[in-house]
Amino acid sequence: MSGDAGYEYFEVEADVGIHAWGSNLADAFAQAALGTLALTADPASVDATDRREVRAQAESREALLVNWINECLYVHEIEGFVARRVEVDTCDHGMIHGTLIGEEFDAEKHRPGTIVKAATFHQVSVTDADGRVEVRLVVDV
Repeated sequence: MSGDAGYEYFEVEADVGIHAWGSNLADAFAQAALGTLALTADPASVDATDRREVRAQAESREALLVNWINECLYVHEIEGFVARRVEVDTCDHGMIHGTLIGEEFDAEKHRPGTIVKAATFHQVSVTDADGRVEVRLVVDV
């Protein structure tokens, strides 16, 4: 783990765990979304030609993370949108607003990845440590 923001995967039986971090809540949630969407298509193969706005709300930071990821997955599933990067401009008071930057899935250009069904509340956590925010969640694949 290094850098101001990033993500990595961890082992979970039958599912995929995502550990993401950033210098603040917005950065950590953006990295969690990118890590989730990277399972569906490699971000390096995606051109940043289009944008999709995504919003979510919840009572707790953990529920907000799960709802946010599920809203991002909804855009991927319904619109066939794949992401190169994720930006979050508002993430406080139980609300998040961000933008997926990428393009529509193209079978000739993008290698299909894992089908991600949903983010779950299994092992979800949002913690502040050493001047950064770390999040962990498990996605159902």
